[in-house]
Amino acid sequence: MLTSFKTLIKKWRASRDSGHQLDALLAIADKSAPYPDRSEWLIELAHWIRRGRAVHPEQPGTASPTPAHTRIRYMLNVLDRNPAWKSNVAGILRALLRESDGLSLLCDAGMPVHSGFFGALFERLEASLIPPAPNRRDLRAIVTLMFSQERDAEWIANLPTDLLTRIRALFDYEQDDSEQRDTTPFSLDLLAALHNLTCQISSTGLSQTVRSRLGEVDVGDAGDVRVAMEKQPFYRLTRAMLAVEAAHQAVSEGAPQEKLLHEVNYLRLLLDECRSATDNVFAHLYRNGVSVDIVFQVERMRMRIVRAEHLLNAWMAQDDPHAGARLTAELVNANHASQSVAHLVRSNFSLLARKVVEYSADTGEHYIARDRAEYLKMLRMAAGGGLVTVVTVCVKFAITGAHLQSMFEGLLAGINYAASFLLMHFLHFSLATKQPAMTAPTLARELDGTGTPAGVDSFVSSVTALMRTQAAAVLGNVMLVFPVCFGVQWVWHALFNANIISPEKAHATLHSFSLLGPTPFYAALTGVLLWSSSLLSGWADNWFVLHRVADALAYNRRLRMTLGAAGTARLAAFCRSNVAGVVGNITLGLMLGLVPAILTAFAFTFEVRHVTLSAGSIGIALGVLGKDALKLPELWWAVAGVGSMAILNVAVSFALAFYMAVKSRDLRRNAVRSLRGAIWQRVFRHPLELVWRPAKAAPHPDRVQ
Repeated sequence: MLTSFKTLIKKWRASRDSGHQLDALLAIADKSAPYPDRSEWLIELAHWIRRGRAVHPEQPGTASPTPAHTRIRYMLNVLDRNPAWKSNVAGILRALLRESDGLSLLCDAGMPVHSGFFGALFERLEASLIPPAPNRRDLRAIVTLMFSQERDAEWIANLPTDLLTRIRALFDYEQDDSEQRDTTPFSLDLLAALHNLTCQISSTGLSQTVRSRLGEVDVGDAGDVRVAMEKQPFYRLTRAMLAVEAAHQAVSEGAPQEKLLHEVNYLRLLLDECRSATDNVFAHLYRNGVSVDIVFQVERMRMRIVRAEHLLNAWMAQDDPHAGARLTAELVNANHASQSVAHLVRSNFSLLARKVVEYSADTGEHYIARDRAEYLKMLRMAAGGGLVTVVTVCVKFAITGAHLQSMFEGLLAGINYAASFLLMHFLHFSLATKQPAMTAPTLARELDGTGTPAGVDSFVSSVTALMRTQAAAVLGNVMLVFPVCFGVQWVWHALFNANIISPEKAHATLHSFSLLGPTPFYAALTGVLLWSSSLLSGWADNWFVLHRVADALAYNRRLRMTLGAAGTARLAAFCRSNVAGVVGNITLGLMLGLVPAILTAFAFTFEVRHVTLSAGSIGIALGVLGKDALKLPELWWAVAGVGSMAILNVAVSFALAFYMAVKSRDLRRNAVRSLRGAIWQRVFRHPLELVWRPAKAAPHPDRVQ
C-alpha cells in the first residue's frame, strides 16, 4: 500500500495541469492509510493551494483576489461533486487532528528556546537543513511542512466567511458516532494549551530573576510578605485558570453560562496585570542595567501572555470561523519567525542595542549643548582637547619616526591615543567627532516620545543641537591644534635647529590627507571605530550597574578598613561616574592604533583619519615646509581632505548611533522615514541652527533646571 501511494504521489507531481493535479491528489486520498502517508498527502495538498497561479473558478463572480482562496474554493467544489473523495479528505483531516500533538503548535510554536544567539542560530540552521519528518505525530511539524513561506499567514487570516464555513463543514462531513466518542474536541486542546501557558507564565513571573525586579513588595500594615506576594498577578494566575476549567465543566453539566464568563473575564484581567508587570521589569532594567538573558526571559513571558490571550479569544468565540482563522494565521506566522535566521538576527540585534543603549542616557546628554551658554562651554572644552592633541600629534610622529615593526608601532600609537583621551576625560575636555557615537542612549530616550508632534519636535531639536555641538567641538579642536602645532614646530626649529619631521615626511603627510585619495574611505572607517568605542563604553556602564559593582566597592570590608566608610563611598561614586568614560577612551585609543595595523597586515591598507589629529599633522607639516607650501596644491587638497574627515567622522558615527537607537526601540520603517524627513525639514528651514543657537532656547523636558 505504501509503495502504491508513493507511486501515485510521483505521478501527481509529474502532472503540469493544476486541475488534473488536484483531481489526481484527491483521488488518492485514503483516510485509512498510515499516519505518514496521510501527513504527506496533506502537505502536498497545502503546496498545491499555495502555488501562485490561480485555477479558474467554475462560477463567474466567485473568484477571490488571492490565488490561494481561489484554489481552496475550486477544491471544495470538486469535493462537493465527488462524495467519496470528500469523505476520505474529511477523515484524513479529523484523524490528523486526533492523532497529532496539538500542544506543540498551540504552546510552543514561535516561542524562543535559547537566550544565546549562537545556540539559537545553530538550531535554526539545523532545522533548515533537516526539516521535520511527516511521520512525527506533531502538529507543529505538519504546519511547518505545510506553510513554509511568510506570506501564508496573510492569506489564511483573510479567508472569506463563506470559505471558512465550508471548511468547517468539511471537517464534520460524515463523522460517525465512533469517531465522535474517540475524538477529543479541539476546544479541550485549546483549554489544555491555556493551562500549559498560564503555568509557564506564572513560573517565570514568580522566579527570583523576575520577582526581584517587580519593585518593592508592599507588605501593608500587617508586615506579612507572604500575603503581599499572594496579591501578585503571577501568583493568582494558575488559580484563575483552574477556576475557568471548573466553570467550563460545570457549564457542560448544565450550569448557567454567567459563571464561566465571570471567570474568563477575571483571567483576562490577570493576564493584563501580568503584561503590566513585565513593563515594570523593563523599567527596573533600564534604571539598574540590562541583561540580555533577563530580557529574553521577560520577552518570552510576554509572548506567552499574548499567545494565551489569543487562545482564550479563540476558545470563547468557537462559533466565529474568523477567530479560528486568525489564530491559525498567528500560529503560522509565529512558527515561521521561530525558524527564520533573519528574524533571529533582527531580534538579537535589538536586544544588544537595548543592552548597550538603555542605561547611559545621562552620559550622552553631556555631549549636547542646547543653549548658547552650553555652546560656548563646549567651545572651551574642545579648545582644551585641541591643546592635549598637540602633544598627541608630536608623540605620534616620534613613534612613526622610530620605524618599528608595524604591530608594535600600532600598540604604542594606541597607548598614546588612549593616554591623551583619558587626560581629556579627567580634565573635562572634549574631542571632536566622539560625541555623536556617545549619544545613542539620549537619542533612544528621545525616540520614546516621537508618537506625538511635540515628541518629534523634541527629537529633531536634540539632533540639531547635537550637530551644533559637534560643530563647536570641531571648531574648538582645530582652532587650537593647528596653530599650536605650527608654533611648536617653529619653536622646536628655533631652539634645536631641527624639524620634528623631515621635509619628505611633511610632503608625504600632506599627500596622504588629499581629498583625491582614499581619505574619505579612511575617514568613514574611523567613524565606525568611534561608534564601536561607544558600544563598549555603554556595555561597560551597563555591566557595572547590572552587577552592582559600586555597592560591592562601597561595602567592601578591606577597603573600608583602609579608606574608611566615607572614602570607600567616594571611591565607589568615582568608579561609577567614570567607568564608561575610561573604558570608552581606552578602547578608542587602542582601536585607533591597532586596527589599522591589523587590517593592513591581514586585509587591506587602512590609516586613521581623524579631523583633529590630521589638522595637527598639517600644522606641523606646514611649519616644516614654510610659507612656500601655501603655493602647493597638495596643501589645499589636504585641507579639503580634513574637511571631508570632519563631515564623515561625524556623519558615520551619528548614523550608526541613530541606527542603534532605532533598533533598541523597534521602530517601523515608516516612523524612521518620517523622522528623517522632519530632520531635513528643520535643516532647510533653519540652517544656521547647525552652527549657532539663538540666545533663548526652549528648555528641554528631560533637563534639570
